Amino acid sequence: MRRAQSWRFRGLAGPGFSLIELLLVVAILLLLVTLYWSPNSGSRQRALQVACQRNLQKLSIGLQIYATDNGGRYPFLSNAVRSEQALGLLVPRYNSDNSLFICAGSKDPAPAAGRSLSDSRISYAYYMGRASTSLGTVVMTDAQVNTESKSAGELVFSPDGKPPANNHEKAGGNLLFSDGHTQAFPPRASLPLPVGAGERLLNP
Repeated sequence: MRRAQSWRFRGLAGPGFSLIELLLVVAILLLLVTLYWSPNSGSRQRALQVACQRNLQKLSIGLQIYATDNGGRYPFLSNAVRSEQALGLLVPRYNSDNSLFICAGSKDPAPAAGRSLSDSRISYAYYMGRASTSLGTVVMTDAQVNTESKSAGELVFSPDGKPPANNHEKAGGNLLFSDGHTQAFPPRASLPLPVGAGERLLNP
């Protein structure tokens, strides 16, 4: 009497997987991929924040070189009302990669390579009027909720993932300091972010 044929996938050696086991593994993989790429996934947001920090650190190199050539001052344009206008002074001499001005977590399109930023929208706010000698001060951040000084506890970035200031959904944003280091920041300020005399906070 012939033995019933087994519905198993067999390799060249040893027992194989049943169809149920194979489908279960595929389902688990699909679930993990879906969770990772979900817009609200914590691990995905952390990865985007790290990519954003790398952009800011690269931009800080251009800012420092600009300051060296301009008496220690970062880009300043007296009639600027948006961060694109002042930071446009970096392009193309001090920075030719305009994609760095776009946060990885935002949906802003990248400005055309090597062209002026004034006709584009970038992802970052800029504290205009600061000098490279002001150690420990914030120079750039992700786009903020407004252009006012912030006390500790006040909103800096979107608390609910909705515009404005939602580069990183509800995860807060990044700060770039004058010494070139970056720091992730919650939606509410954990330290004061003042705008001093002769300074302006420019949003995109």
